[in-house]
Amino acid sequence: MSLVSRITNLFRAEKVRRDLDAEIASHIAEAVAEGRDPEEAQRAFGSILRNREASYDVKVAAWLDSLRADVVFGWRQILKHRVASGAAILSLALAIGACTSAFRLIDALLLRPLPVAHAERLFFLAYEYTDKDGKVETGDSFDYPSFRTLRDAVKGQVDVLAISYNNKLDITYGSDDEIEKAHRQYVSGTAFGAFGLKPAVGRLLTPDDDRKAGAHPYVVLSHDYWRRRFGSDPQVVGRRLKIGTLSFEIVGVLENGFTGTDTGSMTDIYVPTMMNAQAIEQPNWSWFRTWVQMREGADPEAVRQQLQAKFHASREERAKTWSPGVPKKKLEEFVNSRLRLDPAGAGVSSMQKTYRRAMLILGLLIALVLLIACANVANLMTAQAAARAREMALRVSIGAGRWRLVQLVLVESAQMALIATALGALFAAWAAPFVVGMIGTTSDPARLQLPADWRVLGFGAALAVSVTFLFGLAPALRASGVQPLTVLKGGADPHSRRRMMHALVAAQVAFCFLVHFVAGMFVSSFERLTNQPFGFTPERVLVVAVDLTEGLSMTGWREAAERVKALPGVATASVSSWTLLGGSSWTDDVWVNGEDKNNGETWMLSIGPGWIGTMRIPLLAGRDFREGDLQSTSVLVNQAFADLYFGGQNAIGKYVERRRSKDTRHRLEIVGVVGNVRYRNLREPMRPMAFLPFDSLDAKGNLWKQKNGAILVRTKLDDEAAMAATIRKSLGLRVSSIGSHVDLVRAHTIRERMLAMLSVFFAVVALVLAGVGLYGVLDYSVLQRRREIGIRMALGAKAEDIVWRISAEVLGMLGVGAAVGLALGLTSERYLEALLFQVKSTDLGLLIVPTVTIVTAALLAALPAVIRAVRIDPANSLRAD
Repeated sequence: MSLVSRITNLFRAEKVRRDLDAEIASHIAEAVAEGRDPEEAQRAFGSILRNREASYDVKVAAWLDSLRADVVFGWRQILKHRVASGAAILSLALAIGACTSAFRLIDALLLRPLPVAHAERLFFLAYEYTDKDGKVETGDSFDYPSFRTLRDAVKGQVDVLAISYNNKLDITYGSDDEIEKAHRQYVSGTAFGAFGLKPAVGRLLTPDDDRKAGAHPYVVLSHDYWRRRFGSDPQVVGRRLKIGTLSFEIVGVLENGFTGTDTGSMTDIYVPTMMNAQAIEQPNWSWFRTWVQMREGADPEAVRQQLQAKFHASREERAKTWSPGVPKKKLEEFVNSRLRLDPAGAGVSSMQKTYRRAMLILGLLIALVLLIACANVANLMTAQAAARAREMALRVSIGAGRWRLVQLVLVESAQMALIATALGALFAAWAAPFVVGMIGTTSDPARLQLPADWRVLGFGAALAVSVTFLFGLAPALRASGVQPLTVLKGGADPHSRRRMMHALVAAQVAFCFLVHFVAGMFVSSFERLTNQPFGFTPERVLVVAVDLTEGLSMTGWREAAERVKALPGVATASVSSWTLLGGSSWTDDVWVNGEDKNNGETWMLSIGPGWIGTMRIPLLAGRDFREGDLQSTSVLVNQAFADLYFGGQNAIGKYVERRRSKDTRHRLEIVGVVGNVRYRNLREPMRPMAFLPFDSLDAKGNLWKQKNGAILVRTKLDDEAAMAATIRKSLGLRVSSIGSHVDLVRAHTIRERMLAMLSVFFAVVALVLAGVGLYGVLDYSVLQRRREIGIRMALGAKAEDIVWRISAEVLGMLGVGAAVGLALGLTSERYLEALLFQVKSTDLGLLIVPTVTIVTAALLAALPAVIRAVRIDPANSLRAD
């Protein structure tokens, strides 16, 4: 009989059995018809049941039939123990769902290849440098003159592409007042061809579009943006949009799937690099990444060495234009920077750099939670296997093989794992987008593609199989190793079962301690980062970013600030080039006391009169800026600047110098000293800063007209955002964005907040699972030892003796688990160091909190078992046995 027929017969098993019964009956009837005695005919035929089963095994696939029977039996066992099975399935579902969510995030951010041709051949250039604190860092920003040099060095061997960072900017399709936000990338004209991309509508950018600066004002839309903004209208080709004062024509739309090279964000419009005309010839303007698309057979290391030689020569030439006062060490580090060629098949973005380690650590924490859940269920299955020891012994006695028993238990485990995986998939469908929502900001959320494709389904299937073996194999092997004679005579050794279960609980405690220890470090890091002094007061401050198509005089900027200040509910307002912790920064070299040497870079910011008061930065000495103060005459410095350059002496009236050109400098008088503030981010120390007047003169002696700036508005309201619409309307300028300064500050703690929240959540889950596991083991232990406890009590043992014996088990498991967990926790610090802020693994609080929490949970979990042990009636327990 064919295999297909045997498999088909599985689905009509009852009919096959009826047919076999009819056939056997017909054989006996035929023998009787030939004159044989019915009883003799039946004896000659043999056992009807054995012959029917042998014939049935021929007509069906026996191993599949046994598997089907085990599925039915396993489902009945799950229904029989609804509470225990439900708890096991829910704990597994939570852990599996969390693991699947972590995989979706890690895959989308770090692993998923870009939808381009030969993504495995994509690389990007990076270089190593030493920062101000002496740490070796990696940079990937390049200027266009250097890019041309590198591109020409390997021309004909590989494709070298310039692709800018994904920037959010203002665009208009009609009136300048109708501002929209879009994400833009500058790309080389050869990029789309090298990536093998096709247009959905119109055409893509070509090399001819990227040959001459400012000559081809064309843009290509992404498919996602085309669908969202234009409803997939094919007539979009030929329409025009404005970016600043420049008008661009839409020439095409990309095919679906490609959303840019900055993983974590989605590009809306693509512009030729040559349309950034002001930056093309600037050697000190780094604004894009350099990508390398290897051709078939190209050796990446050989290409890197060629590029390194040109990179070194290019930097040597640039260093010759530097000021003679630049320290020799700094010059050598700049020239001798090592060029790297790093894989970029999954895209490259600052989000990847920021969250790579965080995602991997979260994935590890979730894996630990999964192990705790598996140990929990393994203990449950082991207890059930012990309770079913007589059943297993009977099965072996009537001929069941060892593998048959292993299959029986594994099938039940697989059913639980599959149900948990299905529930976990629902949890993952919600959890992954929720975490992505935590990564971005309100104004610029993270955008990751999270498809439930074969990668995710394959991971889920592999996880289900792995979990089945993790928690099901040990109970299955134990069930198959049953000794029928010993078990049926009641002589099974309960201590061996408890030893394995105790080992699993100790492992749960160790993993739980580690999860709590790491969560404690993340929570402490977040608290210390957010509670450190800023140097200014961000509460009740609105940041109004203004982006004008034509420059506005300094008088116009001040008048705009005065109009806002006159509004009801506004306490004060002032203007600056940008705001603190807003993402922009500016450094410059200064000279102090007329000394002809460079004292290092100083952080700069241009501010208007009253800005210091608006931000509530303390004025320590001197005065604030007044009208008439110019960038070429006056300067405010912070305390760190005064301490560094003047040794803490009074800096008022002293002079600093800034470079005006390569060979000339202008002198500024220090008119005031203010408190230290956070400038770029919260992790850096408060560095020396110089505040320059917002007013500046151009080459003809006229006040400079500024296109961009930020008006800082301090309101009298607790909810400063309530005034946003009123301020926008009354300002009379082209407002790019308006938002709370508190939100800007919070944006610097997004990663730390996410790590703290998620690690605490998984710490709670781990604690609950470990507590449930400990409760189950102790409850089972008391049940198995009730005869022993009854005898001890009958012989005069006191309640406290029984409590101590039960508690000794708890203390033993806790002690071993906590010691292992502590060792793992102390070791983990070096892997977490980049994510921590002013936190050490040896901090006393980090050791006390997990210990107290886990001990308290363990005592609560042990309490029901202890109460049950104390309440055992010796007479009843001995009579029952």
